[in-house]
Amino acid sequence: MTLSSAYPLLQRINSPPDLRLISESDLENVAKELREYLIEVISEIGGHLAAGLGTVELAVALHYIFDTPHDRLVWDIGHQAYPHKILTGRKELLSTIRQKDGVSGFLRRSESEYDTFGAGHAGTSISAALGMACAAQLQAITRKVVAIIGDGALTAGEPIEALNNAGAMDTDLLVILNDNEMSISRNVGALSNYLARILSGRTYTTVRAGSKTVLGTMPPVQALARRWEEHLKGMVMPSTLFEELGFYYVGPINGHDIRTLIATLKNLKSIKGPRFLHIATQKGRGYKPAEGEPTIFHGVTPFDRSTGKLEKKSNKRSFTDVFGDWLCDMAETDEKLIAITPAMREGSGLVKFSKKFPHRYFDVGIAEQHALTFAAGIACESLKPIVAIYSTFLQRAYDQLIHDISIQNLDVTLAIDRAGIVGADGQTHQGAFDLSYLRCIPNMLLMAPANEPEARNMLYTAYMYEGPSAVRYPRGAGPGMVEQSEMTALPIGSAEIVRHGQGIAILSFGIMLDQSLIVGTELDATVVNMRFIKPLDRKSILNAAESHLLLVTIEDNVVSGGAGSGVNEILQECGYNIPILNLGLPDRHIEQGSREQMLAACGLDPTGIKSAIQKRAPLELAATQSTA
Repeated sequence: MTLSSAYPLLQRINSPPDLRLISESDLENVAKELREYLIEVISEIGGHLAAGLGTVELAVALHYIFDTPHDRLVWDIGHQAYPHKILTGRKELLSTIRQKDGVSGFLRRSESEYDTFGAGHAGTSISAALGMACAAQLQAITRKVVAIIGDGALTAGEPIEALNNAGAMDTDLLVILNDNEMSISRNVGALSNYLARILSGRTYTTVRAGSKTVLGTMPPVQALARRWEEHLKGMVMPSTLFEELGFYYVGPINGHDIRTLIATLKNLKSIKGPRFLHIATQKGRGYKPAEGEPTIFHGVTPFDRSTGKLEKKSNKRSFTDVFGDWLCDMAETDEKLIAITPAMREGSGLVKFSKKFPHRYFDVGIAEQHALTFAAGIACESLKPIVAIYSTFLQRAYDQLIHDISIQNLDVTLAIDRAGIVGADGQTHQGAFDLSYLRCIPNMLLMAPANEPEARNMLYTAYMYEGPSAVRYPRGAGPGMVEQSEMTALPIGSAEIVRHGQGIAILSFGIMLDQSLIVGTELDATVVNMRFIKPLDRKSILNAAESHLLLVTIEDNVVSGGAGSGVNEILQECGYNIPILNLGLPDRHIEQGSREQMLAACGLDPTGIKSAIQKRAPLELAATQSTA
């Protein structure tokens, strides 16, 4: 997409060095054009919007003051980094963002030298930046390193660990807290901005550093000076926590006042050691619909730019919808049900539950480890917690799942959303590994539904099971089957034959059933909906091995250690030597694109599945056809 003449300043900026050639007095107009361009593009193609609108001025100021890419900017996740992408050579590629072969919606080192650290999960920026700062110090490289983190990400455990480590190391690191929840009144904002300039200025810092030497031999005077400074700053800014951690704290300042940002960053750039800049911004800044509904405009479909009205979504119910409705229905019948989410209320389908049962709903912040151990504690007291979590985020709490839940065999249910291929979020969010990393955990019950009614019944089965259990389901809509209001517990470890054929038996796991049935019909194969990954239905597997010439397993999980591997183990244990073909996600990180595009790229669409079977089993197919 070529920029129009409506963006004269932005047209001149192909990289940060171009930005630095622009007069400082024109930076406000640069920010204005950047914001308008971001709204224009995302309104046409969809993507993350509100967070990026809040960091426009910050991105401009950082690239203007720091010598990027030599100086390192480490953005947390990527939602807030769209302006950064526009300024670093990707403005005309922005229309491809989150699409197959397009610009990533997150940070990616292979995409740009300005993306210094790849990230799609919150809370990693300070740790990575500290590592870079230490590496520069060890190699005697003069380099500034800046970590930019949001207030939501600061609720994760890793940033606190990193701050604790950095403050004790006296490393040359600047951490910027992008606080987009704090409102700034004009009076307080003006005073805060003034103090920020004073406290980060050369005169103040020189006096402060010098006083430590001059007054070092006069403990009572030094103590008095320190108490006066702490008292003055404590009256107007929340600095205590960060200064106790060893950081030189400045802020909060208005993150949309580019002149104050420029002045403050200039001063902080000249200071060494751990520094902490607290800026206050507004999600959705500059676009009224996003300012009013920042959650809705966090990640959006294409929308009408003039009205903010979103493109109409499909009427098909998603698996997330099925879970949300089931959760409320189950809560009506059992007062022991408790719902927990690590900051994914909307994404995990908990909005209705949170409003209907507010005292039984807990959003613990971006703290997946805490979420699982918190659930374990609740389970210890005879209540029944359900943790709604994305597959890719559950990876962050693996030790808690084993150490705190499995070993104690606690009654915790995991509702795992975004399993398998997730689409536009790409590599960092693909739920490609959960069957492998859950299947090996003792005491775990693990299921994957093929359709909406099965999802409802599996959630009920997991909830009634006394021990750790998990139901994993994909993003988006299912095949469109209507679930019943009644709930039925499935016999544990039971599969279901959905098509009888000959020669070949396809053992399908989860959402892959529809593709399996298409191929099964074309090849006259038996198709089994396995339903359970742990425990597997041994009887159905062995029966299929005895009456067919080839077994095929299909799953939207990596082949390594997945459900197919479990089938292989049973066959080997029982001495069966039947040929078997394991189909699933390949041993690589899956790129972004629509779910359909990525399944096809992985050979998991009907065409790819049929081709793999025909390549693997020409003799078996010939035998089947001759018998017919």
